[in-house]
Amino acid sequence: MSAPLFHHPVEREDDYRATGEFPIPQRQAIRFFRRMNRGTRRFFASLGARAYYTRDVLRAFGEPATYLGETVRQMKGIGVDSVPLTIIVASFIGAVMALQTRYQLFEGVELSLVGLATRQTIILELGPLLTGLVLTGRVGARMTAEIGTMRVTEQIDALETLAYDPLAFLVVPRLLAATLMLPVLVILADAAGVLSGFVVGVSATDITVKQFTDGLRLAFAPFQVVYSLLKATMFGAAIALVCSYEGYITEAGAEGVGRSTATAVVITSVVILILDAVTAIALAPLLQA
Repeated sequence: MSAPLFHHPVEREDDYRATGEFPIPQRQAIRFFRRMNRGTRRFFASLGARAYYTRDVLRAFGEPATYLGETVRQMKGIGVDSVPLTIIVASFIGAVMALQTRYQLFEGVELSLVGLATRQTIILELGPLLTGLVLTGRVGARMTAEIGTMRVTEQIDALETLAYDPLAFLVVPRLLAATLMLPVLVILADAAGVLSGFVVGVSATDITVKQFTDGLRLAFAPFQVVYSLLKATMFGAAIALVCSYEGYITEAGAEGVGRSTATAVVITSVVILILDAVTAIALAPLLQA
């Protein structure tokens, strides 16, 4: 007879023994692999839970009467109220980039490169990335705390009792608002960064207006702006999905809200950095003018 295609492992008593029951030389290795096993299972369980959550959020888009009015209010809180912070951060980054670039150039290099470096750094990288990270702390933490507080005070349960879909009322408006307003904020950040770099470069160094503007025009391609806005859109969606999820599963009262908020900011920041790297790898060849 041929051997079966699938072999089921035989359960042994050793598989269920406590670590302390094994010989001392084996304990460290057993403890390490058991931790790895638990960590891996928790990681994939978390990915699965987030996938189901995303599916339910997409399904909630079928109730526009529930989320359209709230979306406008969230657009103000996420977008309009974040304009001053976005412009301040981008302005300082643009000014520092222009100064640093100028003073790192050695003799004989065209000073127009200062304008080129400032434009490329702000539009392609620091504009969308820093805006996403800064708004993770401002908008994402607030989002998690709001939804988490509603969870621990049973307001979400009350919405379900009133036949409201909590995801359509709480999550979808924040997702739409973040996805729509992050590109707008990044446009303002890019403009503020380049403008501040121009003002500081011309006024505080020996760069002339013509040299800086020539650098701004050098090797420019419209897709560079599209690339910046594409990253902003992905960052906005990531902030809304990750932070709302952490708030939605909050437990254990005020302590749980604080823990969920900290976790949301950390995870969202890592996700933004990963998305930034993946986008650069995938689209970098298209950025050449």
